[in-house]
Amino acid sequence: MITTAEHRSDRYVKGTRKSAYARPRVVGIKTEVPLITGEKVRYVNLDSAASTPPLVKVRQAVDDFLPWYSSVHRGAGYKSRLSTHLYEHARDAVMRFVGTTPKTHVVVFVRNTTEALNLLAHRTLLEDDELILTTKMEHHSNLLPWFRKKHEIVQLTEDGRIDMADLEQRLYQHEGKVKLITISAASNVTGLVNDVHQVARLAHAHGAKIAVDAAQLTPHRHISMGTYGTADCIDIVAFSGHKLYAPYGAGALVVPATLFADGDPMLVGGGTACLVTSSGIKWATGPDLEEAGSPNVIGVVAMAAALEELMRFGMERVAEHERELTRYAIQRLQGVPGLTLRGPAWESVLAGEEDRLGVFCFTMEGQSYEKVAAVLANEWGVGVRSGCFCAHLYVAHLLGISEEDASEARERLLTGLPVELPGMVRASLGLANSKDDIDRLASGLMAIARGEIRAQYVHNEHGDLEPVGDKHAFEAHGMSFLA
Repeated sequence: MITTAEHRSDRYVKGTRKSAYARPRVVGIKTEVPLITGEKVRYVNLDSAASTPPLVKVRQAVDDFLPWYSSVHRGAGYKSRLSTHLYEHARDAVMRFVGTTPKTHVVVFVRNTTEALNLLAHRTLLEDDELILTTKMEHHSNLLPWFRKKHEIVQLTEDGRIDMADLEQRLYQHEGKVKLITISAASNVTGLVNDVHQVARLAHAHGAKIAVDAAQLTPHRHISMGTYGTADCIDIVAFSGHKLYAPYGAGALVVPATLFADGDPMLVGGGTACLVTSSGIKWATGPDLEEAGSPNVIGVVAMAAALEELMRFGMERVAEHERELTRYAIQRLQGVPGLTLRGPAWESVLAGEEDRLGVFCFTMEGQSYEKVAAVLANEWGVGVRSGCFCAHLYVAHLLGISEEDASEARERLLTGLPVELPGMVRASLGLANSKDDIDRLASGLMAIARGEIRAQYVHNEHGDLEPVGDKHAFEAHGMSFLA
């Protein structure tokens, strides 16, 4: 029986208010950072595709829960029972967020999407003639785990979309032998939103299941797995809390209940066995089998609170806010001399013909990607990301780098020779962003295009580009948090 106090604690993960209130607030939107001049400015965070700060509601949920925190499962104490209730209740929040039910699926709590997909790969056993299909668009989290198994990589169209004809041809070629198609719901490089339900129909028509890496989609758009067993349902979904305003180290893998009904877990330890004797082990069942050791209860409570807050507000309202900013950002970025937006042309987004996430990767004529990012950070207080974004195959395709050139660069790296790796700059939007943020980004890029760079930049001992004579006391500032 749940006590009154436990019901009261449900407010950490269960809301009763409707969505008639302002956009959810984000922690740190007024934080000021120093520029190379010593001036302090409000930090503009355009790096949400990598990770998001917590929602204010999420921070409050964690603060409220901490006095009640205890280890979950098998504890007789009140705090342990309450923590267990919230931990298990969070599975319901995950299922409602992705549109499935405990009648068909289980939720396994993990650290992040990377761990979720490694776990899925571990649990996906292939017969000698079976294989996995993934795509050239994937983040390494949904690519590298499958390199350990028999797999093929679906190619891309010239402009950077998944080649559906190539996918279908491979399904026919390996008729009945493709066990799983694993695909990203949205790209962390171009913001493209893939039609995963169309892929699901193809997969199921050829006897395969579909797994969706939803890490990039879930903070920005509604997702529904659909009714299990139907032609266009999504069988498996993985996502991370740190990308949807709950950066406390939790993620989720949602899988058909039958998948984890038996078999050996990826990690073994406390909680994974019902009985251990000198003669053998009786493994646990369900999600317990894959949640070895003491779980991250705080992270799970935080993630559930974020999901509840996003559901209360409404994911369509989140999408509308970001669509408006995306259109504005395209117009401002297209006005910067020498800047090239990478990926499929954005005109269809401006015309309202295509929905794409606010993720913009670009290059600037005459400037290295890491220098552009460093100048934006140190001279304009704008946080972006640069490099290949853990999507090397996709970035190489978008930049027109041949397989031969990529292989040559790999050989040079293996022999210890210097290699100038290709890359781009990425600016990405989230709930906290406004048109003012995009204006600051555009102003910084215009200054760079004009050659108005106020400092010299060199690589530090960690390989990062920073201004000569940088006086930022990162170490002292960082240690102040622990004092």
